[in-house]
Amino acid sequence: MSEQTTENNQADTSANDQALEQELAEQMASQTGEEPSVDQRLVQAQRDVLLAQAEMENFRKRMQRESDQALKYSNLPLVRDLLDVIDNLNRAAESAKKDAAQVESVQALVSGVELVTQQFTGVLAKFGCRPIETAGKTFDPNVHQAISQMPSEQPVGTIAAEVAVGYMLHDRVVRPSCVIVSTGPQAS
Repeated sequence: MSEQTTENNQADTSANDQALEQELAEQMASQTGEEPSVDQRLVQAQRDVLLAQAEMENFRKRMQRESDQALKYSNLPLVRDLLDVIDNLNRAAESAKKDAAQVESVQALVSGVELVTQQFTGVLAKFGCRPIETAGKTFDPNVHQAISQMPSEQPVGTIAAEVAVGYMLHDRVVRPSCVIVSTGPQAS
């Protein structure tokens, strides 16, 4: 990265040097009262075009670098928030290892894991990721994945059970809900 910065600085410096040389030449010509010839003006115009092209290329490269950096680290807030969840899961695992023989510790572990699950769901919701609702809903192939069918008291095409929770990020499906679809009441 420092080599690119050095190259960019050198390109900017040489462009500035050329501009200064031209400005001095124009000042000297104006002091002597001579008008620059057509050839001199053509050379100057070509230098100006090259200078503008170099400036545009430097600007394009700088914008590309900044865009790449912004994209590379765009998930940093999400990762920071998820690190707290990982810490709590590690604490729960350590607690279970220490007190595996006691029934009370199992209940405490279950309640601890439930709290971590709520925390994790909260972090996902903060970033626009939410679970797909399935309870009592009609099967929708855009957000649900049917893995089986079964008779139930619910109408045909209604979700009878959810096997795996699906999630959406804003309006895009991250993972569809795996569901069992009702075939209606069983015929007797």
